[in-house]
Amino acid sequence: MSLTLNKIVCITGASRGIGRACALEFVKQGAIGLILHYLGDDETTQEIQTLQKEVEERGVQAVIIPGDIAKLETSKKIVETGVKEFGRIDVLVSNVGICPFSDFLTMPLETWERTRQVNLDGTFYIVQEVAVQMTSQIPQGGTLIAISSISGLLGGAQQCHYGPTKAAITSLMQNCAVALGKHGIRANAILPGTIATDINKEDLKDNAKRDYMINRTLLGRLGNPEDVAGPVVFLASDLARYITGASIIVDGGLFVNFQ
Repeated sequence: MSLTLNKIVCITGASRGIGRACALEFVKQGAIGLILHYLGDDETTQEIQTLQKEVEERGVQAVIIPGDIAKLETSKKIVETGVKEFGRIDVLVSNVGICPFSDFLTMPLETWERTRQVNLDGTFYIVQEVAVQMTSQIPQGGTLIAISSISGLLGGAQQCHYGPTKAAITSLMQNCAVALGKHGIRANAILPGTIATDINKEDLKDNAKRDYMINRTLLGRLGNPEDVAGPVVFLASDLARYITGASIIVDGGLFVNFQ
């Protein structure tokens, strides 16, 4: 069953993981055009080209834009290219995030700065650029969705840099909901739990830690990118037309499992 979205969707960090799963789910649910951002190194270039081919084989046009999301010019290029190709942007999924696990006491300043620049600064840049576009297009409005994390609500010994950026992203979307509602723009955050993606691939090679995280969930398994893509597409759809400023936890019950 398709939601018949009929929307132009922009996704950052679309080459793999949650971003890729979102792109494919949007196609499945009736998106009419995709603006797909990727880092631009050899690996992500090959991945995004494969995704673009798969999307277009399903009858949906896709434009791809490389660049470091931590740089403002990348967000400007994403919006400029997307609008040139499709004329408007209806949905943004701000998905790029990094988490180079590091002990707090020995964390290099560069690790803190890079994590903040990619996760928080990059999110701010793309959200602002897309929001400006959404206020200028006719009809005005759209949907902003940021991928945050339950790490913004909980602590982690090796995430003293990552968690604060995700808490800030959740807050950013709440504040954007207040600022942009008058323009018909909804802003919401998705807070995934432990999702098996490249961001934690090395960390989850520790079988004891992997088993611990699985046992913490109420559903008895780690999440996969498709588990996040569903809620993202729902928030982008008209079924969620009265939802803004919300923070939706997608974690298999990990957050509530106190005992």
